[in-house]
Amino acid sequence: MAAITDHSQPDEKTGMSRAEYLRASPPLLPVSALDRFTRVHWSVPVFIFLPVILLLAGIGFDTMRTWQVVVLIVAGYALWTVTEYWLHRIVFHWAPEEGIGAKLHFMIHGVHHEHPNDPKRLVMPPSASIPLAAIFCLLFWAALGSSWYPVGAGFLGGYLVYDMTHYAVHHHQGKSRVAKKLRELHMRHHFQDSHSGYGVSAPYWDNVFGTASKGKKPSDGGEH
Repeated sequence: MAAITDHSQPDEKTGMSRAEYLRASPPLLPVSALDRFTRVHWSVPVFIFLPVILLLAGIGFDTMRTWQVVVLIVAGYALWTVTEYWLHRIVFHWAPEEGIGAKLHFMIHGVHHEHPNDPKRLVMPPSASIPLAAIFCLLFWAALGSSWYPVGAGFLGGYLVYDMTHYAVHHHQGKSRVAKKLRELHMRHHFQDSHSGYGVSAPYWDNVFGTASKGKKPSDGGEH
């Protein structure tokens, strides 16, 4: 997907400034009552998933040795980082040019690239995140039996880190070296080359799979 043209004057078609356009995402569903569920405050995933993460980790510590739980939590987190990369690269950036596929792509991820600074379209809606989490947890249970609890905790913890990182790189300018680098890499993905830089919270997978972002430091879209 091509980057949005940089302009400081109002767009002739929309009458919006560039900053306004990058925030003003359109409705995704024709019924306003349903469209509200496509817009999510950044704190919603925390309230939904943090208790589940703590519960799964607690069950693990109650039923397994501490070192085993720690190893499995780390394994679950690592598994999330790989999932994040490939989910973003294969699913989010599957972009048919027309038909129902094009509409689905716009709803799933295209709207975010057109309007990347809309604060309520930066974390995954519960209508998508909860079913996906349930599917992965069922797979862990089927593969690992009772050992799945800490793996699930690490995996969902990784997802939560991803959602919070994604919101932060769009709406905050961190002062640490890591925060600045994460923001720079993700802005390159949005404003220079959307076919690179798929890792948001774990950009090292781009180096592993040959999709690391390159080039000059990008514009941040006029938002801080």
